[in-house]
Amino acid sequence: MTARDAAISAFLDAAGWGAARRMTLAGDASLRRYWRLHRNGETAVLMDAPPPHEDVRPFARVAHMLARFDVSVPAVLAEDAANGFLLLEDFGDRLFGRTLAEQPARADELYVLATDSLIALQRRFAPPADLPRFDDARATAEASRVLEWLWPAQFGTACPDAIAAAYRAAWSAALPAWRGVPDGFIHFDFFVDNLVHLPARDGARACGWLDFQDGVLGPSSFDLMSLLQDVRRDVPAELERSMVDRYLAAFPALDRATFAASYAVGGAQRNARILGTFVRLWKRDSKPSYLKYLPRVWALLERDLAHPALAPVRGWFDHHLPPARRAEPLPGAPT
Repeated sequence: MTARDAAISAFLDAAGWGAARRMTLAGDASLRRYWRLHRNGETAVLMDAPPPHEDVRPFARVAHMLARFDVSVPAVLAEDAANGFLLLEDFGDRLFGRTLAEQPARADELYVLATDSLIALQRRFAPPADLPRFDDARATAEASRVLEWLWPAQFGTACPDAIAAAYRAAWSAALPAWRGVPDGFIHFDFFVDNLVHLPARDGARACGWLDFQDGVLGPSSFDLMSLLQDVRRDVPAELERSMVDRYLAAFPALDRATFAASYAVGGAQRNARILGTFVRLWKRDSKPSYLKYLPRVWALLERDLAHPALAPVRGWFDHHLPPARRAEPLPGAPT
């Protein structure tokens, strides 16, 4: 037994789950690990987030906050922040993504539920003082992963300073349009693989939220865009339009054109970040499987860049990473 295994056993013993049977659950792009625990007909989920690389405190803090606004999030049953352990309520296996793969005809039902969950939260939400803000400096830094990871992988050398400065200046010109909508809670990775169907709960609470520890305060268009511009699966254009219309109908004071600009700028920022992140997962973390999503990410980014609010950013990409270059495989990438 390793020291980590012994610490897990001690945590579970203290929580009354030491004798539970453990079943490994699928992980994610982080270093976190998950197990489903079985004890006398009950289940719970163990999150192992080893410090200093991971920190369970943001998850617990955001979980408690969202619960106050009647969002369905797993209850925290036990916590050891120093060692990086959480014992959580088990939401089961009805992940939206899994259901869509098995029953694609339910897409409208599940996307309506996810959209209604966002609407319900935004109607109630009052930001706490300790919620981090998704500011322009962070947005630009994240979009700059294109420079830090994609550029060297594509060209074999670091991005020249002048080109990098032009990229950041282009984002500075575009980001004000992102902030044209009211601020709200941003889950930050709101998509179907982080949502669970809880049919025993009423209304929007039938949508359970996972993986929300990176939640921040920022433009309220961001999570709807994350849901509908899914880099892992195609969302039909008609469905996307329908969900945007549903969201806007719930907030009639929102100007449609202003929302569309914010949605596009947030989408471009997110997709630029993901381009760099997926290359980083390959180069730094030896996880090349994410590279298969790059064509879809490029397609989403190109669609966002067509919006007039992104003209400076589009100009930079068209000059330095034109469509022909985007279509080329990255040198050394597995086939």
